[in-house]
Amino acid sequence: MNDTDRSPVAGRLPWVLVLPAAIGLVFLVLPLVGLLVRAPWSTLWERLTEPQVLEALRLSLVTATLATVICMVLGVPLAWCLARLAFPGRRVVRALVTVPLVLPPVVGGVALLLALGRRGLVGQWLDSTFGITLPFTTAGVVVAEAFVAMPFLVISVEGALRAADLRFEEAAATLGATRWVVFRRVTLPLIAPGIVAGAVLCWARALGEFGATITFAGNFPGQTQTMPLAVYLALETEPEAAIVLSLVLLAVSVIILASLRDRWVNSP
Repeated sequence: MNDTDRSPVAGRLPWVLVLPAAIGLVFLVLPLVGLLVRAPWSTLWERLTEPQVLEALRLSLVTATLATVICMVLGVPLAWCLARLAFPGRRVVRALVTVPLVLPPVVGGVALLLALGRRGLVGQWLDSTFGITLPFTTAGVVVAEAFVAMPFLVISVEGALRAADLRFEEAAATLGATRWVVFRRVTLPLIAPGIVAGAVLCWARALGEFGATITFAGNFPGQTQTMPLAVYLALETEPEAAIVLSLVLLAVSVIILASLRDRWVNSP
């Protein structure tokens, strides 16, 4: 099929489709426009440099980065197993991996409490044996963010693995390379763009996590209060500060989409 076959159909505009499409676009863009119009631009820098804002931003960047590292360490091998190994129940495992994508974040936070809380299935053992307590701590923020963000990395890396040419891995294996050497020297370079894209999406999702974080880790300034939680708190007491924090998160989202445009957005 050539470019001519893919070109838009000329003729009269199908208003029955164009009109709802235009309304849908306005519906998606209008809230963002409202955010930009109502932003306190004259005092923007002053509000951005307030101690509580900087602390929330610092905590968000640190926890999102740590959560992404955890997701990469655990998610890349998981994606490889889903893409390369044939084992009973693989479809069930893949479905379980994607559950956090559709699970309400607050429900995810409750599930984390029941599993990793002081009286949880694993949490009580961690507390009694190692003295490790995750809920309402900075580590709890990292765990909550990793829980909701890991599917983005796994799906991206699994897709890259399925699209990779197996002949390179087979050639390396025939030359005597072990499976670990093949994975490290051949597979990882082949799927590097997928890993990078998945890591960026994972980091962005972790940065914007709210529901699971506030349920599992709470909202303590300097300890668990990330940017989304700071927005929620500021909206009740200082709406202009909430707008400024929202602008920061919006800017991060735009940068993420722009950096991944060639991979996730089809060019015209």
